[in-house]
Amino acid sequence: MKLVDEADIRVIAGNGGNGCISFRREKFIPLGGPDGGDGGDGGSLFLVADENLNTLVDFRHQRLFRAQRGENGMGRQMYGKKGEDVIIRVPVGTVISAVDTDEIIGDLTQHGQTLKVAQGGQGGLGNMHFKTSTNRAPRKATTGSEGEDRELHMELKLLADVGMLGFPNAGKSTFIRAVSAATPKVADYPFTTLYPNLGVVRVEQDRSFVIADIPGLIEGAAEGAGLGVQFLKHVQRNRLLLHIVDLSPMLEGDEAVEHIAGEVRAIERELERYDAELLGRPRWLLLNKGDLLDDDTRRERAEAVVKALEWTSPWFLISAISRDGTFAVAQHVMEFFDAEKRAELQAVDEDQPWNPLG
Repeated sequence: MKLVDEADIRVIAGNGGNGCISFRREKFIPLGGPDGGDGGDGGSLFLVADENLNTLVDFRHQRLFRAQRGENGMGRQMYGKKGEDVIIRVPVGTVISAVDTDEIIGDLTQHGQTLKVAQGGQGGLGNMHFKTSTNRAPRKATTGSEGEDRELHMELKLLADVGMLGFPNAGKSTFIRAVSAATPKVADYPFTTLYPNLGVVRVEQDRSFVIADIPGLIEGAAEGAGLGVQFLKHVQRNRLLLHIVDLSPMLEGDEAVEHIAGEVRAIERELERYDAELLGRPRWLLLNKGDLLDDDTRRERAEAVVKALEWTSPWFLISAISRDGTFAVAQHVMEFFDAEKRAELQAVDEDQPWNPLG
């Protein structure tokens, strides 16, 4: 199944209307002269970011968008009507590029942001513009210019503060259900989410962040195995990554620790192959499914995994299904973003010149 976070469309702007050749002919006005009006401009096409959309699935069914042509000019200096523009709504986070050149045309990152992707043709001039002292009755008008015709590639990169990483069935969807109102599909058998899910985590009134359930990765994802490349590109916009791993594989002792650490390292390799910068991004470790182990084994195995990985970033022992420890993770994430915001504000204040008048 193809992930519906990219689509190709064709946009055709309206042609401009033609200018009119006309002469004023009225009783008792023998020298009426030319009065042909201009053609109307063709309609243009615009993309508008809409926060109520979260996939490009609608563009599977409609790939051609055409704006209205401008009307021709008419006599009595009447101008043709402008063609109506076409507004195409896309999810926030959509990157638009030209198919033929791969040039990035725009990146819609805010709700309501608008991008013109095809310019309508200009209306032609009527013969009233060509009257001169030596040519009182010009029989000349121009045709309207053609509107732009473009093939566009749209790619959605989710705009989330937090992205969740992990192998299929590690518990990412269950975790996002535990901390937000999102309801991605979960099951008690191995399967992977095929569509990224977004959830808003509200820690307190007016304190919240957006989390993305990035579908499960597999080894070779950076080279295109499975749906890896489509999934990895969503991580590029996340400010913090939560790496979730199953603490209770069907193994015992050192073998289990080695298996868990190996899964973490496998995801790290895919991040580095796709974009080395991602490996340096803040990333916390969530050791999930601790409820399947007794208290002593759970803590002992978690500490052994952390030691094997030489993990220095924050880590948490949780059970997403029972919501044990999940709210504590959300609180720490919120504190992380609050600290980031304070640092940004402090940096801005330091850059401002001192004003003795306040």
